[in-house]
Amino acid sequence: MVEVQRSVEAPADFGTDVIAVPQGQPIELELRLESVVEGVLVTGSVHATATGACVRCLDPVSHPVDARFQELFAYADRAAHHREVGAEDDEAEEHQIVDDLIDLEPVLRDAVVPSLPFQPVCREDCPGLCSECGAHLAEDPEHHHEVIDPRWAALQSLSADTPSNTEEKRN
Repeated sequence: MVEVQRSVEAPADFGTDVIAVPQGQPIELELRLESVVEGVLVTGSVHATATGACVRCLDPVSHPVDARFQELFAYADRAAHHREVGAEDDEAEEHQIVDDLIDLEPVLRDAVVPSLPFQPVCREDCPGLCSECGAHLAEDPEHHHEVIDPRWAALQSLSADTPSNTEEKRN
């Protein structure tokens, strides 16, 4: 058993379109590698900071990422044996040791991406943007527009007392 702490750079597309760990940002790893009969069992945690935009007001957002994972990396001969005995259903999820190297990127991606917020917000009570003009509602809480339902807009002109309407009524 070996315990390792490493800082690595984030790969490209390490998140979603809304929030992600930027490429090249440091990712802190705490790993425990244990030799087992089938291969190497890797248990660990990942710590990073994801950045993105608030889905309500589009202000920048940063979110701490703390995720745990555990995955078995099989020796090549053990993986071949498992395929021979009929464990083909697990082949897509199988991780192998290739040339004495363990590729943690897919495992880290599977741990980090689900831990990211689906709809990140800058704060829980963020009011967002005005749907009419795009103004930040947090900066002006009293902001509003007089919006008339388009179905009633034609009636608005009938109730207005314009000089031409008043003169027609007198004649």
